[in-house]
Amino acid sequence: MPLGTLEQLLKPENRAALRKVLTYHVVPGALESKNLRSGQVKSVEGSPVNVQVANNQVRVNDATVISTDVKASNGVIHVIDRVILPPDL
Repeated sequence: MPLGTLEQLLKPENRAALRKVLTYHVVPGALESKNLRSGQVKSVEGSPVNVQVANNQVRVNDATVISTDVKASNGVIHVIDRVILPPDL
C-alpha cells in the first residue's frame, strides 16, 4: 500500500473507502484453486480483478497468491502477498 494509505482508510470518515478496499478482495462463490482460470473476475466491490494463472503460479492484479484453498465458513480463501486497491482509489 502506498505510504499513509492505511492510516487514511482507518479514519472514521473514510469508512466507505475502507469497505471498497475490503470488498475488492472478495469475489462471489467458492472458487477452489483447481477451478481458477486466467481472466477478469468481478469483485464484490464491483470492479474486476485480473487473474493470471501460469507456470503453477496465480496472480491477482499485481499480487501473488501465496496460499490456496483455505476453507472458511463463508467460502474459500486464497492468500495474496499484498493489498490490492480498486482502480478508483
